[in-house]
Amino acid sequence: MTDAVPAPVVLTARVGPVLVITLNRPQARNAVDREVAQAVAAAVDLLDTDPGLRVGVLTGSGGNFCAGMDLKAFLRGESPRIEGRGFAGLVEAPPSKPLIAAVEGSALAGGFEIVLAADLVVAAPTATFGLPEVRRGLVAAAGGLTRLPARLPRAIALEMVLTGKAMTAAQLHPLGLVNRLAPESAVLAAAIELAEEIAANGPLAVQASKRVVDESPAWPVAEHFERTRQIVMPVFGSNDAREGAAAFTERRAPIWTAT
Repeated sequence: MTDAVPAPVVLTARVGPVLVITLNRPQARNAVDREVAQAVAAAVDLLDTDPGLRVGVLTGSGGNFCAGMDLKAFLRGESPRIEGRGFAGLVEAPPSKPLIAAVEGSALAGGFEIVLAADLVVAAPTATFGLPEVRRGLVAAAGGLTRLPARLPRAIALEMVLTGKAMTAAQLHPLGLVNRLAPESAVLAAAIELAEEIAANGPLAVQASKRVVDESPAWPVAEHFERTRQIVMPVFGSNDAREGAAAFTERRAPIWTAT
């Protein structure tokens, strides 16, 4: 009799041009240990390097998104950080292609910081988001303290950070942190639907647009237009730009080549 092969801690599945990445440690509420971080980093590399993939969807198995760092692994001396990518193999170097977080259950501590590293969020109304680190004498050091105030009004972000209290997706949706609400049984399907809407557009244009949105807050105001031109002008000279114009005039769907 052979021993059962343990399930992968991160699953990947292709849905057309969409890569679905699933944190798969339901027994630990998908907490991140070294193995998970390495597998997420590999999945992000796949998303960025495979020309057939245009959008990523990140979710969790077993009814929860992610409980953050695996404290048991931490006490064993494991680091859930990947050099060059940070916590969970993601938060310091998200993919250049759009990434959507599909959230059910809880996304707490580092789990919420993973969500904040994504570009868009689809969640069940009852999903909970929080940075409870201060309650344990710790600090949210994986992007939460800088990204949360950029996604929410400062006072609300600060209250979440300083009290450690969680908020639901239903509360956060009107504030702009959650893009779309969906029933618990349909969160992943709704996230894939959103991903497919994005993937139907010109891939070079999508990536250039995302890059400008991501990078422009750090630019001097006087340089905004020049730096934008440096990123977007190659798109105007691409085959895809010509294909988009031709498809529009010929009243047909474009066929993108990402060239």
